Amino acid sequence: MADLQADELSLAEVVEFTSGLIRIDTTNRGGGDCRERPAAEYAAERLAGAGLEPLLLERTPGRTNVVARIEGTDPSADALLVHGHLDVVPAEAADWSVHPFSGEIRDGVVWGRGAVDMKNMDAMILAVVRGWARQGVRPRRDLVIAFTADEEASAEDGSGFLADSHPELFEGCTEGVSECGGFTFHDGAGRQLYPIAAGERGTGWLKLTARGRAGHGSTVNKENAVTRLAAAVTRIGAHEWPLRLTPTVRAALAELAAVYGIEPDFRDVDRLLEKLGPAAKLVEATVRNSANPTMMNAGYKVNVIPGEAVAFVDGRYLPGAEREFTSTLDRLTGPEVSWEFAHREVALQAPVDAPVFARMRAAVEEFAPEGHVVPYCMSGGTDAKQFSRLGITGYGFAPLKLPEGLDYQALFHGVDERVPVEALHFGVRVLDRFLRTA
Repeated sequence: MADLQADELSLAEVVEFTSGLIRIDTTNRGGGDCRERPAAEYAAERLAGAGLEPLLLERTPGRTNVVARIEGTDPSADALLVHGHLDVVPAEAADWSVHPFSGEIRDGVVWGRGAVDMKNMDAMILAVVRGWARQGVRPRRDLVIAFTADEEASAEDGSGFLADSHPELFEGCTEGVSECGGFTFHDGAGRQLYPIAAGERGTGWLKLTARGRAGHGSTVNKENAVTRLAAAVTRIGAHEWPLRLTPTVRAALAELAAVYGIEPDFRDVDRLLEKLGPAAKLVEATVRNSANPTMMNAGYKVNVIPGEAVAFVDGRYLPGAEREFTSTLDRLTGPEVSWEFAHREVALQAPVDAPVFARMRAAVEEFAPEGHVVPYCMSGGTDAKQFSRLGITGYGFAPLKLPEGLDYQALFHGVDERVPVEALHFGVRVLDRFLRTA
């Protein structure tokens, strides 16, 4: 299939662009503390070099998004959104083997914050599009390319802003692809799995507030806000959420069971997960809702009982399970602690029997015939949540062929984030194959 191959310059450019984007510090500390504009201009310049007319769009100065459209050959086909975010989470340089914003290329590996989350995918998109311009290639369907700000916080300056204020740019888009899918998962027994995301748990970041009677630390106080909050947080942390299987997760379990020659007994999912061994990591976080306490704040002096105490909880809920999630939190917090959503986004589910999923599967299998492609649901969330407001069904597909021993999932927001050059080359080839025919 020589006519369906990324050219050699595309393979070189994906490494150059990954390194170049990493060197642009787009740390998102939350609360608006980020500036993506230099990275947006970097991406826009390279899109313009491919003959496109990218738009730079901001809700807040410096929080820049890039959108461009490539016209397809089939005017009757729906458009496809291909998107990646430009911001990254903070990195403490003292903890790293290399400086997190060096973009260093050493021993066939690109190092730095964003190497997997997700400047690698941004670079793949740019490399593929520029390769098409050199070869005179057009995709079957219109492609809308979007590079977004603020994904690592609220997305209010990024995909949320684009969906709410510029929906016309995404006209005709019915499906979208972005991060967290198509990577190699080694099961430790010689099998290579390639999970493709077809769902996301909903995001429910919670603020808990306990109020009580302020007073001296030496006195009896049965209305202690700290005690009330601590009890609620303990109940939330210890709660065992019931099993809830969505269609995506059920499909994931069925396909994994087939790979391992196991009967998929959905009556005892925990036992089924045990039989899957390390591959269970792809599914175990998405068979239930979850709520993990993460932050607490109370008081200002050791001998003063404060009148208020606050905690935050990272909650996630499955498609169709939000009502159960909220009612459970009402019960666990109890009458002495109130709670509210500090940030809230929908859960997503995408069909695994759709033609676009079959084409992603085929693209991976062409370049990794030894692999087993399986669907899965993300435990967290992406910009696909915001774009779903426009009726766009989201999938996770940022393909990488990874060596055994490199824990891809642990690199997300981790120390010494890095990606092999060969993984980037594989990603360009697979993404090129998929997007031409999608």
